[in-house]
Amino acid sequence: MTKRISGGQAAVEALQTENTSHVFGLIGSATMEMFDALYDARDINFIGVHDERTGTHMADGFARASGKAGVILAGQNGPGATNLVTGLAQAKAAYSPVVSIAGALSSSHLYRDAFQEVDQQTLFQSVTKKTWTAPSADRVPELVREAHRTALTPRCGPVQLNLPRDVLAAQADFPTYPTPQTYRNHSLPAGQADLIAQAAALLEDARQPVIVAGGGIKNTRGHEAACALAEALNCPLVTSPGHGDAIPFGHQLNAGQMGPRGNAVASRLVKEADVILALGTRLGFNATFYTYDNINADAQIIQIELEPTAIGRFFPVAIGIWADAPTAARQLTDALGKRADRKLADDWTQGFQAERKAFLASRDADAIESLPIQPSGLFKTLRESLPQDAAVTMDAGTLCLQATDALNYWTPGSLFTPLDFGLVGFSYACGLGVKCALPERPVVSLMGDGGFGMTVSELSTAVDHGINTVTIVMNNKCWGAEKAYQRDFFNGRYIGADVSSPPFDKLAELYGAKGYRADTLPQMAEALQAALACGKPAVIDVQVDPNALYSFRRDSFKHRGG
Repeated sequence: MTKRISGGQAAVEALQTENTSHVFGLIGSATMEMFDALYDARDINFIGVHDERTGTHMADGFARASGKAGVILAGQNGPGATNLVTGLAQAKAAYSPVVSIAGALSSSHLYRDAFQEVDQQTLFQSVTKKTWTAPSADRVPELVREAHRTALTPRCGPVQLNLPRDVLAAQADFPTYPTPQTYRNHSLPAGQADLIAQAAALLEDARQPVIVAGGGIKNTRGHEAACALAEALNCPLVTSPGHGDAIPFGHQLNAGQMGPRGNAVASRLVKEADVILALGTRLGFNATFYTYDNINADAQIIQIELEPTAIGRFFPVAIGIWADAPTAARQLTDALGKRADRKLADDWTQGFQAERKAFLASRDADAIESLPIQPSGLFKTLRESLPQDAAVTMDAGTLCLQATDALNYWTPGSLFTPLDFGLVGFSYACGLGVKCALPERPVVSLMGDGGFGMTVSELSTAVDHGINTVTIVMNNKCWGAEKAYQRDFFNGRYIGADVSSPPFDKLAELYGAKGYRADTLPQMAEALQAALACGKPAVIDVQVDPNALYSFRRDSFKHRGG
């Protein structure tokens, strides 16, 4: 059976076939046929945004939290499409399955310097897994299916589909659409049996083994398999940066995040381990800075990755296994024998557990709770006040980088950061997308004042659609990371480092949200509880000491001394 409809109607029906629940987007004349079809698509919740970049962050957050594709629709070709680039680059760095759709110039106007003309096909190729431009209306459903399949196929990532005006307007005869189950992969690879056996033997013989759990565990919610393996070995688990929620905070073998931005206990374990099981991690930049300063050069590395090109890419491996990380972890657990003498390895683990307990105690004891508000005191207050099921989103910048391993992630799937793209202005919009995916969970977004100023217009999106997140603006009145570098390496020659902003609590009220101000830590704790209970989008403007700055990338300025 076939029916004759427009390309725009076909695009929306294809999204419905993909069980799309939310479309984030900004209306534009280039895609009016799609928006008209969305009017009748009552099963799709359209979230109208104020900027295509922030809409893409919402789709990114939705995708990471739900495990489904996050869909962003840029209604206008040209400037509407170019605004997507930053958000898609961010999604690509995070391997987030975002399906981006943009209107495109009418086919007959190409290469004529037409109004709002830009080569969108070329523009998006470097920031997506794949980019298509639909050549005709009858191909639209096929390309929507291809976009979803590509975005959701490991390693996941964003894709871009350009739909020219004439393609959306044209009529065509469309057959009944196939369901996703008929054209999707139904399995992931397991580890090769002999390599699993070799890896199990290496781990059993290790005196100081450590498991580094990365995105391959976090994104698959594979924590139970990783924890079972660690328990079978009685060895410590650390997480790669930005994936501190891969393992529940309360697990007795969890050491937290490792690397140059991790904590001292987890980082030491990786620097001293004789066998490192890299479980679903590239051992990439944020974890290692690509140097042996952050990983034991003498360790034997077992790397398990779903992306074969990531195996041994940055560090030589003793055993490389192409496999789904949780699947391989279960295989390893099954393959482990019962060693008669595990005393040395058990001593290693017991020593780490004692050190971890002392570290957590000192983190609270050493927190500065005097005025002005210091980051350590703020983070202690958040540890004490955040619900255990809270989902937390973060920006880049000095305060958020300090916060990444300073909070406790009790529930897997609780931490959403810019990861390797290091994007300022990500957290608030991402949190709105996470809340759409996880409406039953509290969502708290941490930002600096500079980053929130970039994205504050989406407060009206939150109010209009009842997306009730809590945003904590750590207001230090500067671009903190850069000001720290100017202080530490450029003799305090400050330029462009200071930020002026209106009172964000009052600004939130003008948008119809709830606003709170905190000048002390007790006020912060009280404001957080009120914000979580208020039933509206909420913003807490927290006054943080502008001198509480830290230079994270000291390696970048070694040539300047200091």
